[in-house]
Amino acid sequence: MSESLPTIAVVGGTGNLGAALARRLGAAGRKVLIGSRDRERAKAAAALLGHDIGYGSNAEVAAAADVIIVAVPFASQRATLQDIAACVAGKIVVDTTVPLMPPKVMRVQLPPEGCAALIAQQVLGVGVRVVSAFHNVAAHKLATDETVDCDVLVFGDDRKAREVVIALADACGLRGLHGGVLANSAAAEALTSIMIFINKTYAVDGAGMRITGSLVPPAAS
Repeated sequence: MSESLPTIAVVGGTGNLGAALARRLGAAGRKVLIGSRDRERAKAAAALLGHDIGYGSNAEVAAAADVIIVAVPFASQRATLQDIAACVAGKIVVDTTVPLMPPKVMRVQLPPEGCAALIAQQVLGVGVRVVSAFHNVAAHKLATDETVDCDVLVFGDDRKAREVVIALADACGLRGLHGGVLANSAAAEALTSIMIFINKTYAVDGAGMRITGSLVPPAAS
């Protein structure tokens, strides 16, 4: 990754969360590319988002970027990761996948591997620095210019890679926080089903998650 700000690819960038993240990062002055299985669909989405966002197929944008955010449904996760695997060696891949299994999306249903993030590491291999984040953010709120009162827990076995992703969360107007090793992603992935339940039960329009207390920033690694 270059010493300057990294180029960011959003794989699945035409979906709700992917497009919202691309727009926020583009507005923050980051160089962003969005990808899709359909290159023309990515082109149309990039034109709508503005901020000089580039586009291409998922594999094309993954090859051109330093940091790759994967924002696809759980059902598409493995195939999407396999599609970009040859393009991401040595890079940071941010997996946002939540293992929701319709129709029972308000029930925690973690996969046998432990969590979606561990599936991502398994598919991509040890040469890729997998980080997971952005599980509990309401995409429709992120797609606006309003302040989103939400923390983002960031998980990964490589602390420096986590720090890069925390900076991206901050650039999106959120607050990124270290959540520990990649396996801990299971907690945030499970929490998404609980947040969906809370939204329905209490008629909340996209509840967010906040860590309370006075947090002392950790020493730089």
